[in-house]
Amino acid sequence: MTLIRLSLTDFRNHAGADLAAEAGLVALHGDNGAGKTNILEAISLLAPGRGLRRAPLSDMVRDGAGGGFAIFAEVQADRALPPVALGTGIEAAHPRRRLVRINGAAAAAASLGEWIAVLWLTPAMDRLFVETAGSRRRFLDRLVLALDPRHAQHSNRYDAALRARGKLLADLAVADQQWLTSLEAQLAEHGAAMDAARQSMLASLAAELAGQPDAPFARPLLTLTDSDGAARTAPHDPEALKAIFASRRRIDAAAGRATAGPHRDDLSAVHAATGRAAARCSTGEQKAMLLSLILAHSDCVARLRGARPVLLLDEVAAHLDPLRRAALYDRLAGQGGQAWLTGTEAALFADMPGPVTRFRIAGGRIAPG
Repeated sequence: MTLIRLSLTDFRNHAGADLAAEAGLVALHGDNGAGKTNILEAISLLAPGRGLRRAPLSDMVRDGAGGGFAIFAEVQADRALPPVALGTGIEAAHPRRRLVRINGAAAAAASLGEWIAVLWLTPAMDRLFVETAGSRRRFLDRLVLALDPRHAQHSNRYDAALRARGKLLADLAVADQQWLTSLEAQLAEHGAAMDAARQSMLASLAAELAGQPDAPFARPLLTLTDSDGAARTAPHDPEALKAIFASRRRIDAAAGRATAGPHRDDLSAVHAATGRAAARCSTGEQKAMLLSLILAHSDCVARLRGARPVLLLDEVAAHLDPLRRAALYDRLAGQGGQAWLTGTEAALFADMPGPVTRFRIAGGRIAPG
């Protein structure tokens, strides 16, 4: 998948920007605050979800712009076919409603995943293994979504049923039992589908990682665990899930939340070479494991979807020593596809193998170089 054109209107600090790029590496350099990460965030919004910052839509509008923004891109997965036009943004009259267009026609945000897969690694993700289980679930589901675009629909419907069940359980004594049973059947159906997709993705990723060396990037071993920290060895059965929800109504009513189910699972990681839990590894080892994971997952997507995802690597090069940086560039260039990288200095990208599209970002202005 190659982003051959990207246009921004009133997005963050970019009043108007138009970038054309080729397959291969895309290097964005400029001072801190120039707007490099804003460009990556715009690309991330071309996929389902809230983007790499998970910010409210209204926060993305350029100051003084009047309340709306637009992102437009042309994506090419096959040179033999015409590019696909993807667009998203908001209007001033409806600042909370995200608009999506595919080839000019209105579409649901979830359908973007059928046309493009986007993976990213940002400095904010460096503490993923020591943050909350919710952060790791969102990361896990982003990986799943790149392989299975239907995952967004199952996740959205599961979350909606979970919220509706929670409202009913707030007053369990008068709750409609038939409606509760119906909601739990929906939770079981979509929860089982979510879980099956997660398990399938992790199995494919484990196979990909097994063929990776432990150096120059640390190789992680990944496991899906339940809310008690026990390893999940088999996908959820819909009937078993339905029984779990039904049996825990009083417990969940007292807790004010659903205490069991796929929304409580976690992603556990271990450093393959040392056997040490990722949360106990050094910051450098954790970052190396994340990078190894993202690269292996890119290979998974390429193998299973037939098109490599667009990679967004924010300020990654600055935190690697020269040998690992060179290894990363060689890996990215050798695997094909397209990867966008940011850095404060052009020198960080001087030794990139071609083809390389280079941009300098300064004060919201973008120029070749």
